[in-house]
Amino acid sequence: MSDASITRPVEDSVPKVDGAVAVGEDLDFQRRWWRFERIIWSIFALILLCDVLEVFGRGYFAKAERSTVDRTMHLKYERVEREHAPSIMSISFGPSAIRNGEIRLFISESVVKELGAERIIPEPASSKIGNGGITYIFPATAPPATVDIALSPSRPGIHDFTAGVEGAEMVKAKVTVFP
Repeated sequence: MSDASITRPVEDSVPKVDGAVAVGEDLDFQRRWWRFERIIWSIFALILLCDVLEVFGRGYFAKAERSTVDRTMHLKYERVEREHAPSIMSISFGPSAIRNGEIRLFISESVVKELGAERIIPEPASSKIGNGGITYIFPATAPPATVDIALSPSRPGIHDFTAGVEGAEMVKAKVTVFP
């Protein structure tokens, strides 16, 4: 080895700009990435806002009401529910719902299967299966008459259901069940 090779300074092959290492940049990629980040942060903010407003269950925006035009039946339920979480569907009847001393309430089978109807309060005098659902028969003399159905949804998804007084207009609604 010669003395010249030992005293010669080591040369840096990395390019520098103003004394800093120049690593290069891709402004088009950086702008796309910033746009992607803004979209993701907006989605996070929207989810947090929905949670604060209780859209995902048990809040004001998760509750729903439906009525028939002739006010034979008024339905209160939660349009957003959680899987296996208990809730109550409440059905009130008007005077025209009572025929021959009884109310015949038809509930589609999706209320029993997907929404997990566990019990009906008060207990019906009898029930009939058919036409894609169950008809519950309740003795009634005068309004106000109310039936509560305890639910515990069995699986997540969007579930359609129908409810109504037999021989009158039916109410159709949807319930979204989250895991």
